[in-house]
Amino acid sequence: MSTPANWPLLEADNVSVTFPVSGGLLSKKRVVHAVNQVTLKIHAGETLGLVGESGSGKSTLGRALLQLEKINEGEVRFDGHRVTHGLKSDIARLRLQTAMIFQDPFASLDPRQTLGESISEVLRVHRKVPRNQISARVEELLTLVGLRPEHAAAKPGQLSGGQCQRAGIARALAIEPRLIVADECVAALDVSIQGQIVNLLMDLREKMGLAILFIAHDLAIVRRLCDRVAVMYLGRIVEEGPAEAVFTHPRHPYTAALVSAIPEIDPDKPLPQETLAGEPPSPVAIPQGCAFHPRCPYAQVQCRTGALPPTRQIADHAWTCVLTHAGEKSVFPLTEGSFDEAQAS
Repeated sequence: MSTPANWPLLEADNVSVTFPVSGGLLSKKRVVHAVNQVTLKIHAGETLGLVGESGSGKSTLGRALLQLEKINEGEVRFDGHRVTHGLKSDIARLRLQTAMIFQDPFASLDPRQTLGESISEVLRVHRKVPRNQISARVEELLTLVGLRPEHAAAKPGQLSGGQCQRAGIARALAIEPRLIVADECVAALDVSIQGQIVNLLMDLREKMGLAILFIAHDLAIVRRLCDRVAVMYLGRIVEEGPAEAVFTHPRHPYTAALVSAIPEIDPDKPLPQETLAGEPPSPVAIPQGCAFHPRCPYAQVQCRTGALPPTRQIADHAWTCVLTHAGEKSVFPLTEGSFDEAQAS
């Protein structure tokens, strides 16, 4: 039985994922903290953007939510049922109602199979339609994603990257999912094709009521597609809120730096005076305090030592930072504000 409409479709509660690091026989055992105590929710029909630099843990989190990576701590609930260390029936329900779209459109399809065979296999395994209706359903799915029925006879090597990605989406839709995790699904495509795929996802969300976790590093696309945005840095969510609030009034210096780096087509707008410097620290040796402090131009003494920054919240916009804010304006020079408006609490 489904949960009430106002309940989250998927919930992650303090989820952590670690990987052992190989070393010498006498070396101390170390682990990579890929995902570190992440809590988030996705409602039915909602698109949540998950953004951050490469290596921030976005893809690992997406795979962990679908139980494709082992979760070391915390739990995930889907439609009100716990799927981490839960019953096999609950995990089977998750598999039947969720799907993933991968970054590489060619690698995600079997090069030996035609598109029709690849999609038909999903329909047979999940018993979505009677056998005598599989061909018709394949054509319907291909048409839904903007391909032609005759593409069913083509193999991936005969198609463009955009066509292969559409085929991957068609295969994901074959199980009639309620949630899709789209992992950098437009990153390998030309800009014009990216727009087509984003438009397709927006249309499918409206037609089918899909919930989408859209993992990306291109904030311009995320702003256009997503209802809410979660910003991830070194395995943690540092800011989360409605897309317009996060992009217009970023509350965390890391978010502000990412927003300032979005390319502008207006030649009269100056380039940002300050850009995000350096590289993220190693997830094997996460800094004390706020993990962002080695790169933060506003770091205070308390940022470098002690406990993690507190989580602050205004309405449904939350962030983890010691800086307080004056009014509703952006407070970082990286996004037009001034440091005088932000002071340590």
